[in-house]
Amino acid sequence: MRYRTLGKTGLEVSELAFGSLFASSLGPGFEESRRAVHRAIDLGINYFDTAPAYANSEEVLGRILRDVRAPLVLSTKLGGRPLPFEPQNAKQLVASVEESLRLLHREVIDVLFIHEPDRPLQYAWWTDPHAVSGPVLEVLDDLKRRGLIRFTGVGGTTVTEMAHLLRSGKFDVVLTAFNYSALFREATHEVLPAAKEHNLGIVLGSTLQQGALGRRYDDVVRAKPLWLAKARQEQFLAFYRFLDELGMPIVELCLRFALSNADASTVLIGPKTAEQVEQSVAALAKGPLSADVLAELDRLAALVPFRPFEEPMILPFSQPHSYHGPGMANLGAGAPVGKLPSA
Repeated sequence: MRYRTLGKTGLEVSELAFGSLFASSLGPGFEESRRAVHRAIDLGINYFDTAPAYANSEEVLGRILRDVRAPLVLSTKLGGRPLPFEPQNAKQLVASVEESLRLLHREVIDVLFIHEPDRPLQYAWWTDPHAVSGPVLEVLDDLKRRGLIRFTGVGGTTVTEMAHLLRSGKFDVVLTAFNYSALFREATHEVLPAAKEHNLGIVLGSTLQQGALGRRYDDVVRAKPLWLAKARQEQFLAFYRFLDELGMPIVELCLRFALSNADASTVLIGPKTAEQVEQSVAALAKGPLSADVLAELDRLAALVPFRPFEEPMILPFSQPHSYHGPGMANLGAGAPVGKLPSA
């Protein structure tokens, strides 16, 4: 396992990080999660990420790591606890962190992320979004002074809003998800340049696009579900042909692509089993992709530089007919369907 510096934090983290979404009631069970976590540690993974919003992941991960003596870097998040959650309630925020420390059996959290800081309809963190101000920042500063957290970060899925937050200079780490992978490159326009400019640690999340790049869906793509744009269909089919030419498994290619970015600090994987951990580490061991392979992936990614309008964040390839495009447009409060509100 190789290690990289997590930006200005100075922390040395493994190139692969363990995302703990499925080390929870969402996964295969405690014993399998325990085996996956311990196998990751055996193979040199030292960075583990979780969140209150990931079901009971903090509790499960805390139970597993309670007796581990190896030095680890641990991150969790603010957001979604307790319910109803009030993102500008300082007492709630402090209580959530104290609960994270209790569940994780830790005296200090290495990196505390603000979860979804870029989606105000999910969590309205900011009293002034332009100035990036709100009670959460005062809470983070106080937690740092008290020694309960070491570094702060933001973890989100947008591009323009996230880049604005990073340019504020108020954070140490960014976790960007769903927008940097072999075929999806939205983060390259603003998020990654802003992070690099401010020497933030960069954690790449969902580089397998929550499963869309975790296996091949040749038949589904050829059948073209209603929501799948023709340009995206052609892109995926060309990508699959390229995989055939290389003779390389899709997961290996996608992980090695992400790790080929020298600016990235670590790449999150979300394994359910110890075998998946082993497969990811084995792919990593083969090193970055060659320049010609990267050039072809750049060409393929450029075929669809931004998401088509109907396309959901998580491509429903495993249930191709369960999604039929975005919902009804917001026409204004009380506006009947088919009639626009007056100007």
